Amino acid sequence: MSTGPDDGTGTGGEGLPSPDGGGEQLERPLPEQVRSRVVEYGSDVLGGMRASELPPVLRRVARFEPRRRARLAGPQIAAQLETDTGFRSRVASRVEQVWPELVEGLRSGVVPPAADPVAVAACAYLVRPKGWAAIVDEIHGELERRAGAHEADAAAEAAESARTQLEQAKRDHRNEAERLRSRLKEQRSEIADLRRRIHHERGRAKEATQRAERALEETADRESESASRVSSLEAENRRLRTRVAAAETQVENARRAARTGRNADEARLRVLLDVLVEASHGLRRELALPASVDSPADLVSEGGSGRTSLAGLPDDDPGLLEHLLTVPRVHLLVDGYNVTKTGYGTLPLADQRTRLLSSLEGLASRTKAEITCVFDGADVDTPPVVSGPRRVRLLFSAAGETADELIVRLVGAEPPGRPIAVVTSDQEIVSAVRRAGARAVPSAVFLRGLDTTS
Repeated sequence: MSTGPDDGTGTGGEGLPSPDGGGEQLERPLPEQVRSRVVEYGSDVLGGMRASELPPVLRRVARFEPRRRARLAGPQIAAQLETDTGFRSRVASRVEQVWPELVEGLRSGVVPPAADPVAVAACAYLVRPKGWAAIVDEIHGELERRAGAHEADAAAEAAESARTQLEQAKRDHRNEAERLRSRLKEQRSEIADLRRRIHHERGRAKEATQRAERALEETADRESESASRVSSLEAENRRLRTRVAAAETQVENARRAARTGRNADEARLRVLLDVLVEASHGLRRELALPASVDSPADLVSEGGSGRTSLAGLPDDDPGLLEHLLTVPRVHLLVDGYNVTKTGYGTLPLADQRTRLLSSLEGLASRTKAEITCVFDGADVDTPPVVSGPRRVRLLFSAAGETADELIVRLVGAEPPGRPIAVVTSDQEIVSAVRRAGARAVPSAVFLRGLDTTS
């Protein structure tokens, strides 16, 4: 936006009157619409002024876009236009460029009849021709009259709307009254019908009361008859109880006599059994037969009462597993997680258990050896249920017990003399089972032997 030159004499371009308007003053503040229009014109001019020409109080907002300047610095722009004749002259020059016919008419004292009153008042305020204050005051009155007429029209419309609503309310009221009168008539008819039904029900209730009284009388007669029958039944019951007691006494005597006879028969049988046992012992001694078949005690070494020795091969011998499984009635205890984490520890725990148990099932099927696999129960909420027959005993340690403790307890539960091998690389378990007389097999050696035997 370009502005007219400022020669420093207080005039705003060629042909403009003195900026103070010949000393004229407004008797009342500008109408809000006119003030907003004046601020808008001033905001537009600020954007085209050089920094050195800007009023100091408006330099901060001169960088903003026009609408934002008018919104944020409206009071400052209005005050500057009122007090700064130079700034007002620049704005007046811009107005004259935009509205030349309007400004010329104002100077000649003729206001265009079709012009916007707000624009006329804003131009008169900024250009300030002779009689500008009277023009602004006259337009102020015109705006007030328009506002009053608008308010009167709005009030008339509101009154008309209220009358329409009142008429509608009256019609609705009449319709509702008709509906309620019809409803009242129906309810009166229903009430009359209910009264007839109540009279009928009262007659039925009276008849029911009479029947109930007769039933009570009959019930009283029957109760007296029942009381007499109960008395006779109680007497009969006492007689029967006496007879039952006598029968129970006879039964107990019979049982006592039967037990006496059975005791005699049992004594004769025990004597006969003792004779047969002594005869069999004599026959065994005469024929020099062994005392019994092989038992765990027969496997005890001649040097003492310890377990059967499983020594003979070193721990790293590839044939150690096959050698141990050939020992008669050997019990193989497997530390489950120690073996799986040695061989395939990257798998999930459930997959580790499944893979090891599958290998052990095949080993037990081929060797017929007793195999027990022990897992720590802390990592499973509910131990898995294995469906169908299985050859490998699967154990999980209980709450408060580790798999190591369960293995040591299983070793201690075996009878002395039975060969036991424990597959683990846990040195604490190795030490404990060796003290109990069991053979420890490293997990790595067991896995190699397992692959060889499979």
